[in-house]
Amino acid sequence: MERIDDLGLKGLKIIQNKEGFCFGIDSVLLSDFAKKIKPKAKVLDLGTGSGIIATLLCGKTDLKEIIGVEVQKEVCEMARRSITLNKLENRFSILEADIKQIDKILPLASFDAIVTNPPYKKENTGIQNEAKTKLIARHEILCNLEDIIKVSGRLLKDKGEFYMVHRPERLVDIIFLLRKYKIEPKVLRFVQGKEDRAPNLVLVKAVKNAGVFVEIKPPLIVYNNDDTYTEEMEQIHGKKE
Repeated sequence: MERIDDLGLKGLKIIQNKEGFCFGIDSVLLSDFAKKIKPKAKVLDLGTGSGIIATLLCGKTDLKEIIGVEVQKEVCEMARRSITLNKLENRFSILEADIKQIDKILPLASFDAIVTNPPYKKENTGIQNEAKTKLIARHEILCNLEDIIKVSGRLLKDKGEFYMVHRPERLVDIIFLLRKYKIEPKVLRFVQGKEDRAPNLVLVKAVKNAGVFVEIKPPLIVYNNDDTYTEEMEQIHGKKE
């Protein structure tokens, strides 16, 4: 069953299927983390799903063009309807394709930035009695972390920026693979549910062919002790100036 959610940003909305994979706070945090992409950038969103990250970036940045890559036909069709709903046809488009093959479709070294919220779980791990769309979104069934980073290295311009949200337990793999494909980690920021909890997400910015130096930002805390959003989270959600 579909629903239309108001994103609270410049009148933007997103169509989602409640029986499929609905976006979470990780997508919202990634869009905010990547909002400093340069003006008039050409951007690629790998595994766009409903198009939530690309839609938010259209509202938060002055990007020129963003292409969302998604392999599932029904999800592509739903994302295209959100694009029409938001009148973003001149900035946001959907490419129905396998991420592992897009370097044969799109021009190499042609994107200023790539954003991605990939599947976090390795194939054949965790609970898998889920709907197909959820399973593909959460598990590395159709593509894995190396597939995404490898193709990003081929499609990014020199000094192009790569933004990703993932799980902290995969951080060693992330850094190893980024360096393998010449995308140097530049900024890491961990996300904690509360101040006294271990991180459950990590935001990563890397730059193609950049020099060696990484900045570890202070952690982003989502909730106060009384379960209300922190001031920074209120700002990210646009509820506080």
